[in-house]
Amino acid sequence: MIHQYINNGYHIVLDVNSGSVHSVDALLYDVVEVLTGVVADMKEPAKLTEEQIKTVMDALSGKYTKEDLQDALSDVQELIDAEELFTADIYKDYVIDFKKRQTVVKALCLHIAHDCNLACRYCFAEEGEYHGRRALMSFEVGKKALDFLVANSGNRVNLEVDFFGGEPLLNWNVVKQLVEYGRSLEKEHNKKFRFTLTTNGVLLNDEIMEFCNKEMSNVVLSLDGRKEVNDRMRPFRNGSGSYDLIVPKFQKFAESRGEKDYFVRGTFTRYNKDFGEDVLHYADLGFEKLSMEPVVTDPSEPYAIREEDLPAIMEEYDRLAKEFIKREKEGRGFKFFHFMIDLTQGPCVAKRLSGCGSGTEYLAVTPWGDFYPCHQFVGMEEFLMGNVDEGVTNTAVRDEFKLCNVYAKEKCKNCFARFYCSGGCAANSYNFHGKITDAYDIGCEMQKKRIECAIMIRAALAE
Repeated sequence: MIHQYINNGYHIVLDVNSGSVHSVDALLYDVVEVLTGVVADMKEPAKLTEEQIKTVMDALSGKYTKEDLQDALSDVQELIDAEELFTADIYKDYVIDFKKRQTVVKALCLHIAHDCNLACRYCFAEEGEYHGRRALMSFEVGKKALDFLVANSGNRVNLEVDFFGGEPLLNWNVVKQLVEYGRSLEKEHNKKFRFTLTTNGVLLNDEIMEFCNKEMSNVVLSLDGRKEVNDRMRPFRNGSGSYDLIVPKFQKFAESRGEKDYFVRGTFTRYNKDFGEDVLHYADLGFEKLSMEPVVTDPSEPYAIREEDLPAIMEEYDRLAKEFIKREKEGRGFKFFHFMIDLTQGPCVAKRLSGCGSGTEYLAVTPWGDFYPCHQFVGMEEFLMGNVDEGVTNTAVRDEFKLCNVYAKEKCKNCFARFYCSGGCAANSYNFHGKITDAYDIGCEMQKKRIECAIMIRAALAE
């Protein structure tokens, strides 16, 4: 399977099945485009047939010389011989075994606080309540969750625990207790915990920053960009904006992180389709690790992204990509999560096929100890999987998620992006289509555009 596109003057040819990416001239681009219509994916490298060569010559003889076309066809054959063009899909058979794999839990999202001190207008968690009551996780529940993770992680050494909300800092003492307890388990059980935290920053102080810099491998700092954008969507409950309070704290925190990871993460809506300006605003504030996600919400909401917004959003990704390259070459670059792409065909095959591992390798835990496939399913009783006392008891839900992969989704089977996005978000699929094996169409279009931009950036910076 071949995907071709032109972006920022670069002619990109992607061999989907092998993951090979080629930045080529217009001649080779056109030759591959013609061959795509007459060459099937090859299980083994084969020679181009005389008929296929004639098809190229007939189609392009008025545009290029015979000698140039012969040279280009020779280059194509070299790529075929190297198994970097027109390669077969080697993963279809693997997915059969993948469905039967033993379930090993490697990560938990601890809903340490079903409460929040902000009232973000797009919050899927309903100000932290998740379709239910406000609550804080006790140390006892969190302790049982960590014990469950250790007991169900098999031989896996590296485990991840995300402190999530609502706002986790509303339950800070329990966060600290659980980190201490997790560390006490490491040596005895041959485990290493990677703790992460997502915060709106309202309660950040020097003590919390110091602890996070010691214990948290990554901290996600929630900010939507420019002051007017952020304060419109991320106000306090009294309606006042949060920007002026949290930005100085985030700047101090980011500077103190040293080599440890952090990401300033925002959400853009149809109110700020020029979201690239918000990303650049982050960079101008001194932040170096950035993320900006499209809002996913009920289409009836006035801020929801609609199909008619996509052309402007696509142009904005292109504009941001060009500025990203410019700043990188000027020595003032930054990391943008959606432009960080792995072209080496990592991580493992299972990850490329199934994505985040929600419902199988990754579970969310409510303050009272219930298990759900991920934070976005919390409160949907049909997805309740068990609890910290009894473990996973609803194995039917787990097995349904085990089957959730790019070959189970019709929209993914012939999509060039499938091995990069791994089929997209199961929660978005369920919320828009009522099943986890569909795909959120608007999100797919944006994801494909981001992947194209990311690949183009790699080509531009390789020059």
